[in-house]
Amino acid sequence: MSMPGGTEWLLIALVVLLLFGGKKIPELAKGLGSGIKNFKKAIKDDEDEIVQNSKADEIEKKSESSSEKNETKQV
Repeated sequence: MSMPGGTEWLLIALVVLLLFGGKKIPELAKGLGSGIKNFKKAIKDDEDEIVQNSKADEIEKKSESSSEKNETKQV
């Protein structure tokens, strides 16, 4: 099965226009756009949180290794 051609897309657009009407389509597009925007923002926030957690883990490991070295030197 191949991708729809120009005529098929035109027919699909006409059916969508008939089903939803001229006023509903911009509202649907706006809702879809804001949903995509929120999704991308959530992904970016999660990535930032992961980076912060990994940095905190690295700092914690460095401080633990430093304290272990200090304890060995004192003994």
